[in-house]
Amino acid sequence: MIGLARKRPTLIGIDISSTSVKMVELSRTGTGYRVEGYSVEPLPGSAVQEKTIQDVDAVGQAIKSAHKRLGTSNKLCALAVPSSAVITKVITMPAGLKPDEMEGQVQLEADQYIPFALEEVNLDFEIIGPAPKNPDLVEVLLSASRSENVEMRVAAAEMAGLNTKVMDVEAYAIEHAYPLLADQATELDRDALVAVIDVGATMTAINILHKQNLIYTREQTFGGKQLTEDIMRRFGLSYDEAGRNKKEGGLPDSYVPEVLEPFKDVMAQQVARLLQFFYAASTHTQVDQIILAGGCAAIPGVDEQIESRVGTLTRVGNAFSKMSLHPRVNPRRLGSDAPALMIACGLAMRSFD
Repeated sequence: MIGLARKRPTLIGIDISSTSVKMVELSRTGTGYRVEGYSVEPLPGSAVQEKTIQDVDAVGQAIKSAHKRLGTSNKLCALAVPSSAVITKVITMPAGLKPDEMEGQVQLEADQYIPFALEEVNLDFEIIGPAPKNPDLVEVLLSASRSENVEMRVAAAEMAGLNTKVMDVEAYAIEHAYPLLADQATELDRDALVAVIDVGATMTAINILHKQNLIYTREQTFGGKQLTEDIMRRFGLSYDEAGRNKKEGGLPDSYVPEVLEPFKDVMAQQVARLLQFFYAASTHTQVDQIILAGGCAAIPGVDEQIESRVGTLTRVGNAFSKMSLHPRVNPRRLGSDAPALMIACGLAMRSFD
């Protein structure tokens, strides 16, 4: 989290996933936001593997194409590294330290918690607030990631002519967008315990928020790529054909009962499994609500299937539901794409910190 607290020009939020580059640009309108534009550009299959960039050139070209489609002159952006590539630790420090004194103290403390040489990592910290049991101390969130995770993303953006101003963490980008999701769910208490579950192409992440603060995150390998491969096997299609028909239609009538419904059931099993990991690691035994994000959240009826399986109210997340839209933004298309744009939206909101 390389944050800039002072007022600054707006940032384009860029989410680099295993299958695509997603961009969102927002502006402020009074107390709300306006979607100035968004774009989604597919990536070659080998460019990013489980959120690790393998081909910087291919990612840079996709960012360049997505930026051109976005139609903005803005060259400033915010990116994020995967949560699994980040080490975080909450530490306490004396409340009266000056910024440069705190930075030096963080460097000393970090050496205890980071299993890499400090010169190999990008390190940042953020003051959370006073320590609950001692007003003379503050809680500080320490975050570190291997420098290569940061540098490859910055290099890809530079290839597209963009300047990276913020490097965030995916889970914190979702936390940043969460108040918009809470506003969407009128039945949701703002102090609730909520699981935001992001099911992408190859990875699924669970992010638990309590009183709108992130308290737990975990990732596992599972996503929509499995559905594409199931379609390939069942109907004898190439991977590209299966992916295209999955999105655009044209598959035989047997697709829904024989392929899609079993996949939805497996997705519900994966959600239940991730929740059990959280319950085993905490004192909680039930979340108040599940919010689905990621491309797989758009599968019709998957929210009802998950709700039926785990017994918890489940909603598909749309962070844009109360935003105004630039005339060039198609409302129906944005509504369909919204669950997959959660991280990009949270990154774009860094403009207004």
